[in-house]
This record gives sequence, C-alpha cells and structure tokens, in this order.
Amino acid sequence: MIESHFNNYNKDLKQYARNLRNNSTLPEIILWSKVLGRKQLRGYPFLRQRPIKNFIVDFFSKDLKLIIELDGAIHQFQKKKDKQRENELKELGYSIIRYANEEILNDLIHVEKTLEGFIDEFEEKNGKMASRKSRIQKRMVVKEENVENCDTHPSNSPLGEN
Repeated sequence: MIESHFNNYNKDLKQYARNLRNNSTLPEIILWSKVLGRKQLRGYPFLRQRPIKNFIVDFFSKDLKLIIELDGAIHQFQKKKDKQRENELKELGYSIIRYANEEILNDLIHVEKTLEGFIDEFEEKNGKMASRKSRIQKRMVVKEENVENCDTHPSNSPLGEN
C-alpha cells in the first residue's frame, strides 16, 4: 500500500472511491446537495468518499478533521466492524459523526443543526472562527488580484477606462 501522509490519504483506493461517488445513495446525495457541497456548511469544504488509510469515509472535512458516516441497513449487522473502524480513525485524530440514512431522509434540519453545533464547539475550542474568516478574506483578495491581472478586465480594454 502506498499512501500520502497528508490527511492519511490512500491513493490506492482512489478509483474505488470514485466508483462510490458515481453510485451514491439517496441519503448521500441529499446530504451533499443540501448541506455539505459547495461549502454550504459555514464555508467549510467537504470531500465525498475520501480514502483515509484503509477506509473510504462518506464525507470528510480537512479543516474540521471531521468524518461524517451515513449508516444504511447493512450497518446494523456490522456494528463491531464499524466500531473498530471508528476507533482507528479517532486514533488518527479525526472526529466522527454517524447518522442513520433515515435521519437524512426524515430530519435533515436536525442533522444540519447538529453539524453546526459541532462546528461551534470546534471553533470555540480551536479558535478557528478567525481562521475561517481569514481564509475567506484571502480567497477574496486572490479573486480580486486575478480580476485585476486579467486581460479581459475593463481597465485593460483597448478603448480606455470604462
């Protein structure tokens, strides 16, 4: 097994993770499209079906060191295996939140509120509120610089300033 030490990424599982992303369950699609995708949850980026060590986790935030797992019917028969997996991931420094598929399908607002609660605690404990604002401000500056340096910017118009 070849692995990167950056967030314990396992590139050997990349294709398998891609296949899982392309065959997402309905609860995964809902959570991704309504809560986690496009930095919808307080500006934090999440990844889907991320290979970490010998596992592929459903959702992962590098900034929060948070793994979100969705449990379908199969998980009621593999609780011991899930617990071992969870313990290994916690030993790597990750927090894990599990939701039953039914929670995503029937109570998405509660799911979102519990994730926001996790973020509140994380930011309070780690002082990430300022860091997140700083990250957003840096992104805005980079975008502004890119616009200023862009050939299509109005000030670069051959017709003069607009």
